[in-house]
Amino acid sequence: MNKVNTNFFIKNHSSKSSDSMDFDVVLEKDSEGWFIASVPALPGCHTQGKTKKEALDNIKEAIELFLEVKAEKKNKTEVSFVGIKKVSVYA
Repeated sequence: MNKVNTNFFIKNHSSKSSDSMDFDVVLEKDSEGWFIASVPALPGCHTQGKTKKEALDNIKEAIELFLEVKAEKKNKTEVSFVGIKKVSVYA
């Protein structure tokens, strides 16, 4: 995949809250022309769109839904990001 831009800042304008949150969004274009959007700060939060605008509109909705579900699961045990480590294996 070719990286298109790795510095999109998305404002979350949820109708349920007056607060706005900024997220970095990684936007890539696959070999078939689809734009793939993901949010590194929100594991599993990703979507796609046929155009860049569609992918960004979809990721805004995905972020809102991610945060909504997270709020519902607030009292459950959560996994927190620890870091990235390179691992070598013999092939």
